[in-house]
Amino acid sequence: MRWAFPWAFLAFFAVAAIFFWRRKRPGFKAPGLGFSATGWLAGRGSPPRWPGWFLVLGLLLLTVALARPQQGIRERELRERGVDIVLAIDLSTSMQAEDLQPGNRLAVAKQVAEDFIQHRPHDRIGIVAFAASAFTQSPLTLNHDVVISLLRQLDFGIVEDGTAIGMGLATAVNRLRQSPSRSKVVILLTDGINNRGSVDPLTAAELARAEGVRVYTIGVGTTGYAMFPVDDPQFGRQYQRIAVDIDEKTLAEVARRTGGRYFRAKDARALADIYREIDRLERSEESDVEYEEYEEKGPLLCAVAFALFAAGWAAGLGRYARIP
Repeated sequence: MRWAFPWAFLAFFAVAAIFFWRRKRPGFKAPGLGFSATGWLAGRGSPPRWPGWFLVLGLLLLTVALARPQQGIRERELRERGVDIVLAIDLSTSMQAEDLQPGNRLAVAKQVAEDFIQHRPHDRIGIVAFAASAFTQSPLTLNHDVVISLLRQLDFGIVEDGTAIGMGLATAVNRLRQSPSRSKVVILLTDGINNRGSVDPLTAAELARAEGVRVYTIGVGTTGYAMFPVDDPQFGRQYQRIAVDIDEKTLAEVARRTGGRYFRAKDARALADIYREIDRLERSEESDVEYEEYEEKGPLLCAVAFALFAAGWAAGLGRYARIP
């Protein structure tokens, strides 16, 4: 409920002042009729005062109506235009290295990516995986439960071993080619050097730029050497040190050409921070629209007020008319 003309309530004081002035002015006498004999009124009792109250209530309602009471709803709609995002994840054997902890590189990458997806409810998200070749694990969709389920299914051995970074990026860009979104993003995560595939990373970067796709590249792995598990049929699981070799120069150039950024994640916490930074950089477009719809209650109050006036006037003409 709101009042369009709240200043109209000042009329209350005006009405009260008029009644007070009329009652208190010198020589005031209530109007009446003179009779030479009043015996015929005997036994009729004192006339009631309620016809006058009809007038008072009617005036009060008219004053409230002048203030234009309005009742309705106010709706606030928050519109968000999401970002289309494809996560391109390396499945090469080297992602088994356990230098990120608390698991291997792939396990940590999947967990951080899952947290990222859960914080992007308005974005369509898809998944591309690559090793010696690339494939689409999940198309772009707003059904994030499905995306997360398919993300968890990523594992080693699905495709032949290798690191086809260019193919992974080209496949991700292809998933975004028909996207109507104004903001299209690829987040490519790898721990190595492009050594397979028919498309090199820089050619894929040019394709991304032509399609208006921004690419964020992430190199995962500590500096120097990492512990890599090896399953020996006789002695069980053993660990050996492998060199960490990431083509940071190419990854940085891919990001630069497409308007993105290159990040290096040397541990799990750094990788989580990188995804949070990308989340901050790629926010959905928001527009705030507010609707107001109100119904006037004044006409109804006026109708009731005039009904009270009519009732008071009719009662005043009847057998309960006030005769002093």
